[in-house]
Amino acid sequence: MSYAVKNLMQGSRELIAFRIGDQEFCVNIMSVREIRGWTPATSLPHSPHYVLGVINLRGAVLPIMDLSLRLGMKPSEPTARHVIIVAQVKSRVVGLLVDAVSDILTVDDDTIQPTPEVSSELERQYARGILAIDKRMICLIELAALFNEAAESEAA
Repeated sequence: MSYAVKNLMQGSRELIAFRIGDQEFCVNIMSVREIRGWTPATSLPHSPHYVLGVINLRGAVLPIMDLSLRLGMKPSEPTARHVIIVAQVKSRVVGLLVDAVSDILTVDDDTIQPTPEVSSELERQYARGILAIDKRMICLIELAALFNEAAESEAA
């Protein structure tokens, strides 16, 4: 039996953890295609405020989104230390600008705590839980909920 199948049967999942400012978030590793260094994006007129622009990714046009802005936080000021997480979100491939990737985590489903009721409506839409690991609080994000159909068509 393969490692991935065995993990799924045990109710565990692999997540990629990353930092935005002083907060940590994570997403399902299965939605991540690659992690690459920051590349300045060519801006697009009339795009949503969180879309920084597009880059050329091996001949394909890749929209780059400031995940900090999309999460309602202050905008990132990209430097050479920032990274782009190239992720599959529904039928689209997008680049997510984050400060740094910090970990690959393997967690059991029972490790994921429910999102607190005090969180905002926006946060409840995309946050699928909180992981308390090694004195760290990491918010599990559902990318498909964060970039709904309306956001996808705006970014196209």
